[in-house]
Amino acid sequence: MLIRLLRSHLRPYSGQIVLIVLAQLVSTMASLYLPSLNGEIIDQGVAKGDTGFIVSHGGIMLAVSLVQIAASVGATFLAARVAMAMGRDVRGNIFGTVVDFSAQEVTRFGAPTLISRNTNDVTQVQMVVFMGFALLVTTPIMMVGGIIMALREDVGLSWLVAVAVPLLGLFVGLVISRMVPWFGRMQTSLDGVNRVLREQITGIRVVRAFVREQHEEARFAEANGLLTNAGLQVGRLMALVFPIVMFIFNLSTVAVMWFGGHRIDSGDMQIGELTAFLSYLVQILMAVMMATFMATMIPRASVSATRIQEVLDTDSSVVESVQPLRLPTGSAGLELAGVDFHYPGAEAAVLRDVSFRAEPGHTTAIIGSTGAGKTTLLGLVPRLFDASAGKVRVGGVDVRDLELDALWGRIGLVPQKPYLFSGTVATNLRYGNPEATDDELWDALRIAQGQDFVQAMGGLDAAIAQGGTNVSGGQRQRLAIARAIVKRPDIYLFDDSFSALDLSTDARLRRALRPATARSTVVIVAQRVSTIVDADHIIVLEDGRVVGQGTHDQLLDSCETYQEIVESQRSAEEAA
Repeated sequence: MLIRLLRSHLRPYSGQIVLIVLAQLVSTMASLYLPSLNGEIIDQGVAKGDTGFIVSHGGIMLAVSLVQIAASVGATFLAARVAMAMGRDVRGNIFGTVVDFSAQEVTRFGAPTLISRNTNDVTQVQMVVFMGFALLVTTPIMMVGGIIMALREDVGLSWLVAVAVPLLGLFVGLVISRMVPWFGRMQTSLDGVNRVLREQITGIRVVRAFVREQHEEARFAEANGLLTNAGLQVGRLMALVFPIVMFIFNLSTVAVMWFGGHRIDSGDMQIGELTAFLSYLVQILMAVMMATFMATMIPRASVSATRIQEVLDTDSSVVESVQPLRLPTGSAGLELAGVDFHYPGAEAAVLRDVSFRAEPGHTTAIIGSTGAGKTTLLGLVPRLFDASAGKVRVGGVDVRDLELDALWGRIGLVPQKPYLFSGTVATNLRYGNPEATDDELWDALRIAQGQDFVQAMGGLDAAIAQGGTNVSGGQRQRLAIARAIVKRPDIYLFDDSFSALDLSTDARLRRALRPATARSTVVIVAQRVSTIVDADHIIVLEDGRVVGQGTHDQLLDSCETYQEIVESQRSAEEAA
């Protein structure tokens, strides 16, 4: 999977990669030439007292060293550029893929793992690419060239190379093979730490309200312990690698000195040749060490690449039509015809045979007990997920046949849990319409009953924290409603968007909202009967089915479920 990911994302940089390989080739060949020159200086210059030979060949060594340094620096610079560019591209592709996900895919992966895959996992792959171009390209050239140059110096000692290199590869391979599963556990454990930490930061108020700090500390300690244990196991195995490498490295050096000394004593070898052979053996083993270092990184990068590719290979369950249609101009109505929906793997359908119409200029309300499928039904309109059966039509056209951007551009959604982005009040309100003027923003705030508290905060430039945590739940809902009003869409979808408002604010907001949405289709999901009592059309859901439709008065006479909801809320008010 790592090779597949690299092949697809490194293709645009093939020209730079060729330059890296050429620069590494020049650098390595220069490195391989230096021991031979050094050996000649010892045998032909130092041993014979030829100063001119020493100076001339010393100058050649200096020139070769400068070429080696320049080529090495250039290769490292290009390797860093390619690695960083590839990391940027992978992160961009992951982000683009996740943005296109429907609610089903986001729920299946989960936010913590999507974040870690786009950060930590990409970093692991990026580091391997950099180290690979900086070191791994050099390794085979160094090994093959070193063996050739060592044989050129003395064939009699070549058996030491034939023993040392395979022995080193065998021991290192055994250790690396045991690391691979632990790298997978490390990445999974990292997801667990991200998940627990994200839950604790997001739910800090709940944690403190229920005095559960110690429980949450224990949860984090457990997740952190799993990550630590996996890291320690990898560290223990990695700690074995370099002692093994250094042991074989030093043992080989001693063997060369021992057997080379005997060959010098017998006249079969000169001191300069032994020095050069020892240098080549060091270069060969250094190449193996570099390959070993890369080998310790590749398993973790391979696991990360698998996790990244899993995201990139996941197609959204919501796809645009091959020949999408555009919505007709003018106000757009909404119609559901025989709609069923069930989540993947679920035994029972959430919605079953739901049919109704919502006309422009009218307010359609949906009410039902918790778990009746109200939010799911609303999510089918902007295609957060697609119906399992039946048709969802906007403006008389099936939403699956419409351009997604055109569909989303005509809908103003206020979700059940309104989310505000870090920035200011103005930047959040302009999320619906970047070209909106300040007057339009204030008008939307006035309709949403948010003008007073925004002025108290300091106006449109007042700061909003991530998630809107520096404002109350009711203020957050009113800002989300104002954001939808700024967009001036054809269809308004309010998903229990008035639940945090007191009854008087709720009534004022709905009264101000009616003129602003007079030509639009308005669909309100609500728990409180008081919020929808004035709706033109009320739909009652129970266990995913429509059990009643009509006005408030009609449903009081004909729908038992609606009567029970009204009676339960009336009893609760009387008890209060």
